[in-house]
Parts: sequence; structure tokens; C-alpha cells
Amino acid sequence: MRVSLFITCLSDCFFPRVGQAVVHLLRRHGCEVDFPLEQVCCGQPAYNSGYHEEARTAAKQLIRAFKNAQYVVSPSGSCAAMIRHYYPTLFAADDEWRDKAQQFADKVYEFSQFMVNILKVSSVDACYEGRATYHHSCHMMRGLGVSGEPLRLLQSIKGLEVVDLPYHQDCCGFGGTFAVKMKEISEQMVDEKVEHILATQANILVGSDMACLMNIQGRLRRLGYPVQVFHVAELLYEGVQRYESLQSSAI
Repeated sequence: MRVSLFITCLSDCFFPRVGQAVVHLLRRHGCEVDFPLEQVCCGQPAYNSGYHEEARTAAKQLIRAFKNAQYVVSPSGSCAAMIRHYYPTLFAADDEWRDKAQQFADKVYEFSQFMVNILKVSSVDACYEGRATYHHSCHMMRGLGVSGEPLRLLQSIKGLEVVDLPYHQDCCGFGGTFAVKMKEISEQMVDEKVEHILATQANILVGSDMACLMNIQGRLRRLGYPVQVFHVAELLYEGVQRYESLQSSAI
């Protein structure tokens, strides 16, 4: 199975280990992974700010970059939702690009969605000691309808206790340009999210969107709370490495 990695802006610029973890895990489960160098931003910041023509320009370049891909996998539920739900809308009146946009949208998947629903991976050989809670990002949960898949993968990690996050359906306050335009409201929202995380007594926070995790992690650090923050792919791969190390030492 051929998979093309859509890394997304934040992971590319600030969290490259997330992309590396995704590639390692996909290859571990039999995928041939490539990385089109022509890929760019999905255009979501422009689209959400009302700059639809600029969003179409970015979208066209992304469609070109992945035109030969069999499957496209992204570590961001938000960016995957942008492509799946809004690309067809962006090009609904464009005879040249309408079908191209729909065909591209149909082959884009968020990482855990692809692992569970396409590769049929229900568990991984991984171990990691700790108490974890999971943040459901808005676009992934509401836009893609993906919520159980990352939890299924996390719950397969030996030694990891996964506990429910109170009010998990609530936004963390990032919302892309919302956090810049409405910073006071955004700060109150992330403070509320931090309170709910602390209430679980978890020492690990996991999510599937680095934008949300960057926002929450920044607030946790600013307030002095030592909660580790992982993208789901990062924690899975860390757990796989630990499991393999234990297996090797037992031989």
C-alpha cells in the first residue's frame, strides 16, 4: 500500500518528530511511504479568515503535489477535515478543479483514522507507563467524525492507563487565527481546559492536532504544571521503541 505523508505546517516547522513517528509506524505496518516535496499549507488559515481566493491558490498546489498518491495521511485532524469538507466547497463552481478537489479529498485521512479503518490496526506492540488523558480536537471530532480511533490505539499500549477528560468536547481555545484575534477569550478557554486535565490527575496529555497541543502545552508550562504532551503517533512510536528494547534485552 502506497501512502504519501502530508506533514502540515506546524509539524513541519515545529514538531518534525511527529512526522517521523507517523512514517515509522506506517512502514512498520507494511506501507510504502513517500513525501512529495511540492506540498504546501492546506489553506485553512486563509479560508477561516475569509480569504477564499488565497485558500484556493494553496489548495491547487496541494492537489498538484499529491496527484499521484494512492492514500494521503496527515498527523492533523484539523487539516484533514479542511481538505475533506471544504475543498469540494471551494471548487464547487470551478469546472476545471471540482473533480480534482473531490478526488483528492476522498483519499485524505487523519493518522489514527487510517491506521484503524484502512490498515485495520486495533492494537500495537508498545509499552509506556503512565496515566494519560486524550484531548479531542474540534475539527477532528466534529469535522471528520473521528474520536474512537485514537483511543483504541492508545488503550492497546501496555502499562498506559487512559482516563476520560471531563468536557472533552470543549474547544481548547486555539482555533487558528481565533487565538490571535480573540486572545483574552482564548486564554480563558485554555485555562478551563488545563483545569480539566489536572482534574484527571494524568501525567500525560495526548492529542491528534499539534495546533491544539501547542496551545495547551504552552499554557501548562507557563503555569508550571509538569504534564507531558504527546501527539498520538509520538506516544505510540515511543511505546513501540520501549517494547522492542525490552524484547531485545530479554533475549
